[in-house]
Amino acid sequence: QVHLVESGGGLVQAGGSLRLSCAVSGRTFSNYAMGWFRQAPGKEREFVAAISWSGGSTYYADSVKGRFTISRDNAKNTVYLQMNSLKPEDTAVYYCAATKFYTKVVGEYEYWGQGTQVTVSS
Repeated sequence: QVHLVESGGGLVQAGGSLRLSCAVSGRTFSNYAMGWFRQAPGKEREFVAAISWSGGSTYYADSVKGRFTISRDNAKNTVYLQMNSLKPEDTAVYYCAATKFYTKVVGEYEYWGQGTQVTVSS
């Protein structure tokens, strides 16, 4: 039983930065690998980044590699996505998700937040 709530989305100009947060409820946060996904209108939900339960392993989609950073603070039950050098094509609803197994496959994630809107304008 895991509940996730995203925050930190908003409107930003191209080249700017945003930091998304995902607050996770429960006492077993450190036992879950976490991921960030995004979905633009008319498109499938796509993988953005993932981090293992220990924080020792991370993986990024090619489209965000070098610009986005995923991290976690297990003591605060929070996962972060730092987004730099944002582009208009980054515009989407961003979701955090949890799974007991480290993976970048959307179908493997068991728990999902409601999402937060990120809009990047020129």
